Amino acid sequence: MASLALNTKIKLPSGYEIPQLGFGVYQTPPKDTETVVNEAFAVGYIHVDSAAAYHNEAACGKAIRKSGLPREQFFFTSKVPPRALGYQAAKDQVEKSLTESGLQYIDLMLIHAPYGGSAGRKGAWKALVEAVEAGKVRSIGVSNYGVQHLDELEKHIAELEAERGGLGKGGVLSVGQWEIHPWCVRSDIAEWCAKRGVAVEAYSPLVRGRRWGEPTLRELAGKYGKSEAQVLVRWSLQKGYIPLPKSVNAERIRDNADVYDFELTLEEVAELESDEYAPVAWDPTTSPLDA
Repeated sequence: MASLALNTKIKLPSGYEIPQLGFGVYQTPPKDTETVVNEAFAVGYIHVDSAAAYHNEAACGKAIRKSGLPREQFFFTSKVPPRALGYQAAKDQVEKSLTESGLQYIDLMLIHAPYGGSAGRKGAWKALVEAVEAGKVRSIGVSNYGVQHLDELEKHIAELEAERGGLGKGGVLSVGQWEIHPWCVRSDIAEWCAKRGVAVEAYSPLVRGRRWGEPTLRELAGKYGKSEAQVLVRWSLQKGYIPLPKSVNAERIRDNADVYDFELTLEEVAELESDEYAPVAWDPTTSPLDA
């Protein structure tokens, strides 16, 4: 496989690039977020994954602005809140996220979850398409969509192209974000994205520490002289995903990025995967289209 490094980036369908290793700030208290993000920057992370629902966009933006580095060197993600989706709500949220973060543009804006019904999802997507056209957002995508929602989104994109004047006017799906790890591999979703060139982000790549001591994971950590967390991050990277490990501990932040001096074999990557479907977070992917 191609050599990976902390500065490895993936080209998105939008034409922009996304750093393959991201730093998550889910449930990081706003008062601690700037410090934690600065710790990540000191290690070499340049990709921060936030959301309106996390209430820490402002601190993330402040860390980026105060870094002393050009804005273009960082990649910032936010998300439209998962409830009450619709055109105006999503349009308003883009403005709120820009104001909160203090940034001139958002690199990636996702619909956080597919709740809100078909019309709500289509309206929210249309608002994100317009935000891209206005230069407020560079790339757009979805989070926690099941295959049924993804298929519907393709229909919505085709409808918007017809309604708005042609090819490309329906927007470009660049990224999808899901809980993905060896105990929740989501092969159907991964295959859907691979066929369309959609980048896959993996949140909870460390399974919230609930799988420490699993025999294969423990054995690989011992073989490579790495922590079990580092093996899981490496698994995600070698699958071609964009893992989003999170921590508020400086040492763990460093360790989660120290994964480029070893490589799992193809057999080991496959051996780590289980037949379990065991999410540790919420799972909107299973929600019906009318939810």
